[in-house]
Amino acid sequence: MRQRFEMAGVSVPAGRRTTLELPIGRLMSGGPMALPVLVLHGRNDGPTMWLSAAVHGDELCGVEIIRRVIGSLDPRTLSGTLIAVPVLNVYGFNTGDRNLPDRRDLNRSFPGSPRGSLAARIAHLMMTEVVNRCSLGIDLHTGSDHRANLPQIRGDLEDRETLEMAERFGAPLSLNARTRDGSLRAAATRSGATVLLFEGGEADRFDEAAIDAGTAGVLRVMQGASMISSAPEGPGRTRLSWSSGWVRAGRSGIAHMEVGLGDIVDKRQVLATVHDPFGKRVGTLRARVPGMVIGLTQRPLVNRGDAVAHIAELSD
Repeated sequence: MRQRFEMAGVSVPAGRRTTLELPIGRLMSGGPMALPVLVLHGRNDGPTMWLSAAVHGDELCGVEIIRRVIGSLDPRTLSGTLIAVPVLNVYGFNTGDRNLPDRRDLNRSFPGSPRGSLAARIAHLMMTEVVNRCSLGIDLHTGSDHRANLPQIRGDLEDRETLEMAERFGAPLSLNARTRDGSLRAAATRSGATVLLFEGGEADRFDEAAIDAGTAGVLRVMQGASMISSAPEGPGRTRLSWSSGWVRAGRSGIAHMEVGLGDIVDKRQVLATVHDPFGKRVGTLRARVPGMVIGLTQRPLVNRGDAVAHIAELSD
C-alpha cells in the first residue's frame, strides 16, 4: 500500500481525497482566513502535480476548470497525487478584486517570504506547502482589463519537457513566453517543476469554450504523465508561436471589431475600425504581421493607445 500524503498536519490515505485549509492569518474583523486545498492521493505510485487558479481574484474560469477536473477523477484509480488550489487569492476572490487588499499583484510576489507583505506570505505558503512537493504544475488564468483570451498555453517552449507537456495539453495555440520576475511560473520553474500557464476567457465570467479547452487539456497532461488512463481526444496539433504583440488604437472612439478569437489574419488585414459617436470613421486598425488572433478587447470604447487585438505570429 502506498504511503499516506502528509500536509498541514493532515494525513491522506492512498486512494482518498481530502479537503484541507492552510492558515494564512486573520481578517481585520478577527475571523480566520485560509487557503483551500484539495488533495487526491492515488493508490498507485506516480508524479505529484498541482493545479492553481484565481491567483488574480477576478479570474473565474480556472476555478471551474479545477472543479470539473476533480469531478472526473477517482483517487482509487489515480496514479500519483494531485494537489488542487482552486482559489489562490482568497482575499481578491471574496471581494471581486484582481489584486490583494494592499493592491499588490500576487503573481508578482513569488517565491514570497514568511515575514513579508500579505502577498509575500501567501506566495511563500503556496511554494512551501504545494509547489515544492510537485514535479508538474498548471497555473490557470483568464484575460484582464475587459480582454478575452483565446485558450492558449504559455511556457518555455525551448525546454523539451515543457514543449511536450504543451503539445499534450493541445490548446489551439502555445506561445513561447519568458517568465516574469515574481510570477508563480518563474518561482516554480526555478524550484525544478515543469510548468504551464493556461490563458483563456475573460475575467469575472465563465467562458465555456475556455473552460472546456482547459479541462480537457489538464486531463490530457495527466494522461501523458501516466496519472490517468484516458482523457478527451485533442482537437488537433497545437499551433506554435515565438512572438506576439498587441495592436493599439491610434485614435479614440468606438471600436467595431472585424475579427474574432482564433481567426488567422494576413499582414495589413483590417482588425477593427474606430468611429466617433456620430458614426464617422476616425481610424482603422490593421495587423502589422500575419498570425492568429489570441486576444481581443471586450470594451468598445477605446482611448488612443489602448490594446485592442493581440496577434501571435505562427512558426509553421
